[in-house]
Amino acid sequence: MNFDTPPDRRGTDSNKWTRYPADVLPLWVADMDFPVAPAITDALRQRLNHPIFGYAATQNSLRQRIVATMKARYDWNITPADIVMLPGVEPGFNMALKAFLLPGDYVGLQTPAYPPMLRSPSYWGLQRRDIWLTPGEDGSWAMDEATWNTQLRGCKALLFCNPHNPTGKVYSRAELERIAHICKKENTLIISDEIHCDLVYGDHKHTPIAALSSEIGQRCITLMAASKSYNIAGLKTAFAIITDPELRTCFENSRVGMVDSVNIFGLIATEAAYAHGEEWLTELRTYLQQNRDLLVNRLHQEVPEIRVHAPQSTFLAWLDCSQLGLPTHPYDYFLNTANIALSNGADFHETATQNFVRLNFGCARSTLSQALDRLISSVHARS
Repeated sequence: MNFDTPPDRRGTDSNKWTRYPADVLPLWVADMDFPVAPAITDALRQRLNHPIFGYAATQNSLRQRIVATMKARYDWNITPADIVMLPGVEPGFNMALKAFLLPGDYVGLQTPAYPPMLRSPSYWGLQRRDIWLTPGEDGSWAMDEATWNTQLRGCKALLFCNPHNPTGKVYSRAELERIAHICKKENTLIISDEIHCDLVYGDHKHTPIAALSSEIGQRCITLMAASKSYNIAGLKTAFAIITDPELRTCFENSRVGMVDSVNIFGLIATEAAYAHGEEWLTELRTYLQQNRDLLVNRLHQEVPEIRVHAPQSTFLAWLDCSQLGLPTHPYDYFLNTANIALSNGADFHETATQNFVRLNFGCARSTLSQALDRLISSVHARS
């Protein structure tokens, strides 16, 4: 695959590329600029030969493909009945909060958190307990077990994100086991967003928290999708894996009047991705890791005041600009002085992330290099 020369996305109704003027490089929303795997476009073209696009029903072949993918990638044994198709991960965790918690209940949340997850407890009148992630000097984002014990006390649910957005942390199996133990002790439901699970780098390995044991799985709602890994987010298709039948029934009941059927093209694209997209995904991970390393190395060497730790997963980098002494928030500064649109750190926590930005490196290397040139020049211009 040639990830170096993606097609121009202007004029394609792309949210990423239409929000800002044409001279601004958009490296904000978690949406990559790469063409999807050929197998996906082939499957969609074949379906387009039939000119009727009515409501779709999830076919058993897709369920079986998801079952096989979970086994092959994560050694996780699930059944087709465990799968609930959804139009997105965000509707999934909101459905879960609505189904299992009451106004006033406490929910634990890793912070910083990407905006839809950060806001979701407030939609249902829930009280949020922050579990703050700090990178440490080595950027390992080590788990602080005392904090987890304290903050999960009395929580009805944990809104979990693994791999974590925006930090890129991948939780080890040992860390997941400790978290699961705390949740069992507190009788806490685990709602786990694992949408970036296929984009893990180096020696890190993704483990679904529900796959630790059948007992742990009984208290988990796992949310996944092919959307981030295969760049098909606009097709609005995801799924929940819920192995406990009673939990699954309650979750399904919460969709009534809110969450309808899934996009017909998203179902087709998801099946094609899992069935025939492995080679494309492997090449993508290699390209993204090279982009990540370019980003981290240049910032370390040329603007060491910006603290960035190489993300263990995702195509998102979390940049701490607090040492730059900028006259405005870094989001505004880089937009106005460098014509780069990043995600505003202030959206990831109400008070503690004003001096951060999130950068999407899921783009052509030339685009990333150009953005870094602009960013670094804008910082040096203040010297």
